[in-house]
Amino acid sequence: VQLVESGGGLVQAGGSLRLSCTASGRAFSTGAMRWFRQAPGKEREFVASINWSGANKYYSNSVKGRFTISRDNAKNTVYLQMNSLKPEDTAVYFCSAGDGSWGQGTLVTVSS
Repeated sequence: VQLVESGGGLVQAGGSLRLSCTASGRAFSTGAMRWFRQAPGKEREFVASINWSGANKYYSNSVKGRFTISRDNAKNTVYLQMNSLKPEDTAVYFCSAGDGSWGQGTLVTVSS
């Protein structure tokens, strides 16, 4: 599966962004999808995951209640709605598929 993220940018603290990850390949609708992020000088960390049907979602404690993961299998796309953004959310955000594929990442910068 090939993955392409989009939707990153610069936003003020308290603002919102929606990231998209579009996949090519027939396996998209049958696999779990995950979002990770990597802040400057830090290791990549898990953000959220969603199973193939969208019924099961998991979040890291740092984003729970502020971020929402969703997917549209007809569009081969997974989303990450990010609300109440904080400066510590600044990072490159990556999506990952169940087969181990990764996108190139999209940069999110939250200013204080």
